[in-house]
Amino acid sequence: MCALLVTPTQQDQTRSRGEGLTVRSLSVPEYRGFLSRHGRASFLQYPSWGSVKDLWRSERVGWHCPGGEIEGAGLVLYRQFPGTRKYFAYLPEGPVADWADPDIDRWLTPLKNHLRASGAFAVRIGPTPAYRRWDAATAKSGTGPGRQISDVLATEVDPVGAALADRLRTRGWKRCGGEDDGDAQPRHVFRVPLAGRTLDELWSGLNQEWRRNVRKATKAGVETVIATAAELPEFYRLLRITEERDGFELGRSLSYYQQQYEVLNAEEPGRMRLYLGIHQGEILAAHTMIVAGSRVWYQTGASADHRREVRPSNALQWRMMCDAHALGADEYDMRGVPSTLDPDERSFGLLRWKLGTGGELVETLGEWETSMDGCANTALYKAFQAYMARR
Repeated sequence: MCALLVTPTQQDQTRSRGEGLTVRSLSVPEYRGFLSRHGRASFLQYPSWGSVKDLWRSERVGWHCPGGEIEGAGLVLYRQFPGTRKYFAYLPEGPVADWADPDIDRWLTPLKNHLRASGAFAVRIGPTPAYRRWDAATAKSGTGPGRQISDVLATEVDPVGAALADRLRTRGWKRCGGEDDGDAQPRHVFRVPLAGRTLDELWSGLNQEWRRNVRKATKAGVETVIATAAELPEFYRLLRITEERDGFELGRSLSYYQQQYEVLNAEEPGRMRLYLGIHQGEILAAHTMIVAGSRVWYQTGASADHRREVRPSNALQWRMMCDAHALGADEYDMRGVPSTLDPDERSFGLLRWKLGTGGELVETLGEWETSMDGCANTALYKAFQAYMARR
């Protein structure tokens, strides 16, 4: 933490006014240098993500001490409200800040000042601390008709996350409504810890069904390979089949995934990888993986309707976990899961599948919004919410 050249009493007064840190734009080298030192930032906070979201204007910002040291950073996406010169500011799974700092105003006040000067009428952030965690056994034991994960006593409550939620509420920030009503990023995710574990321990962490399915895929001759951008159309074809079968729609085009693959790998070769599960010469499954810092994410999976008995998706996931382990990742993040624990709910199947890896279900803090000070900004914020709801 940077040292301010004031007495302790003066320092407390300065910190309480949200001063001491200032926010300014960062060059790409400055920003990437900070992220490389931090190591735990989400891939959604890397500069390349601004190029993926080409309908948004992006800016890299940093929190600076009086001496110039960078203490935190964030990728800001700006979406213009039609017919105005005002913007909605969004920091997906960010910023990268010291969320354990009890004086959160040191971080939020200069951020809001900078965004207001940039024409923002409201801002949404995605603080990174977890809120609650359930290990696989605890979550599985809580299943039943009408049950939700919130009905089950958590294995762990993160004190930093709980304190941060209270601090945001007292400052007028509002938590978005949830995955189905507000959050752009999943509030409930599933993560497999990798740090300090051997591959044998990861294998033992899989439940019997998963181990049996991986063995079945191997015996059937399923090959797992890393493909190139040339195979993205095949990935997309399988994704459309998966959406139809499982009753969801991501709303992404093939060109979106092609652009994502291009810009992420231009930033760092191997940042985005496409894995294929091939059986008897036919691609039966295709999954994407993203690598950034000490973290790895399984982003999107797709599979065919036929020959599912050879279990290509299980084989792919085991290969991806092994590759993440070989890269030295701390965790393998399988991204979003539903909050339902009702086996009769259609969406529960996704959670059941991920529970078999022996990881943990994590409730993040979710996303939080606030309008900038002033009645005009508040009215514009409400109008923007209505506009985005219609879209």
